Amino acid sequence: MATGRPVGHYGYSALLGPRIRGVPVAAAAAWAMMARPSWVAGGWAVRGVRGRRRRRVLHVAAASAALTAWDVFLDPRMVREGYWTWPGGGRYAGVPASNFAGWFATSAVVFGTWAALGAGEPDARDDEALALYAWTWAGETFANLALWRQPLVAAAGSTAMGLVLVPAVRGRRAATDAAVPAAAPAAPRSPFLVASARRRLRTVA
Repeated sequence: MATGRPVGHYGYSALLGPRIRGVPVAAAAAWAMMARPSWVAGGWAVRGVRGRRRRRVLHVAAASAALTAWDVFLDPRMVREGYWTWPGGGRYAGVPASNFAGWFATSAVVFGTWAALGAGEPDARDDEALALYAWTWAGETFANLALWRQPLVAAAGSTAMGLVLVPAVRGRRAATDAAVPAAAPAAPRSPFLVASARRRLRTVA
């Protein structure tokens, strides 16, 4: 906050409660809550990329985009309700573009560290995290349209999160399809067995 790096000069109000080193605990908890769903969504979104190293790099980038996309919904509401502000304002609902560039960079550092520490690619055990990301996308879109009357935020946030969510869902479905074994081909009919069955039927008749 003091330097304006990397998200621009802004300030928190007292509405967010206790702070640690100037950062409200509630704000940090919200970001921590969405970090895992963003990592999972990013991983499924790049599932089809060949090459483990390349996929790993794109996983970090996609997860960073996923978390930053959620901020496209969050920041306008926080500004509108007085939780934090940018003194210089911004073209997007009072939020400057530098904020999103800064959060993408911050997210990339966090997720890059996760990857370096061995965080794996998502699997079926992470379905709840992907569902939470999808639910957040749907809930925020609905609330901004129907409750808060913020069509610009609804469109921007829905598009931003959707750019990660849609390929993530496709990647998850592809993994499910690949896990289902192909049906075994039908065994060829033996002419001898067919003839024998016909004789038995004629005998019964």
